[in-house]
Amino acid sequence: MAKDPAFLFYASDFLTGTMFMSNEQLGIYIRLLCSQHQHGGLIDKTSFNSLVGQHDIVKNKFIETESGFYNERLAIEMHKRTKKSNNLSNTAKEVWAKRKAEKNTIVLQSYNDTNTKLKENDTNVIRIEDVNEIEIINENINENKTKIKKALIPNFDEFLEYAKTKEPNVDSSDLKLKYDSWLESDWSINRSGKYQKIVYWKSTLLNTLPYIKKLTVSSGPQKAQRNQYL
Repeated sequence: MAKDPAFLFYASDFLTGTMFMSNEQLGIYIRLLCSQHQHGGLIDKTSFNSLVGQHDIVKNKFIETESGFYNERLAIEMHKRTKKSNNLSNTAKEVWAKRKAEKNTIVLQSYNDTNTKLKENDTNVIRIEDVNEIEIINENINENKTKIKKALIPNFDEFLEYAKTKEPNVDSSDLKLKYDSWLESDWSINRSGKYQKIVYWKSTLLNTLPYIKKLTVSSGPQKAQRNQYL
């Protein structure tokens, strides 16, 4: 899926929220928002700190995680836009499927005779092979929908590999428990008692990593010991 080229910009909210920023700080703030949008919802700490410098008023607009910074309002708007885009895509697929089925469907008609018989030479009669073809088309459509849905969820190997690029000492066993819990809740996370679908699983994982156990290796010959990240 292509990267989303834009996000909604609320002019009134922006002016209110940046009223006490200088023009330089406004420029830094805009660049950081664009960077978050174009880099999957998270700005790495090195890039963020080098751009923000001593401008605390700008830094306070972002939430810090172990792997970087993000603006919460922008993250919400990105999620809304992605959800809307997915809904439009699903609607388009359903319309296409309906038109495809209609094209391959032959309307049943009967003659108004005493027995309401269908003439064998009537071209509007549904034939067995036509019914089979329609069933195959519908099966393929359902199968494709299932594949699209599954494609949004990584397997655990991919999940673990990405986690290790951000936290090499992550406890894979504890991470597996978290991965399984998301699968059991239909790839959703619990926020304030409500389950929300995971759209950007990498960003969600980055926000979750600080709460996953880490493995600490001692300097002696002892084996690696588990240590809860604080």
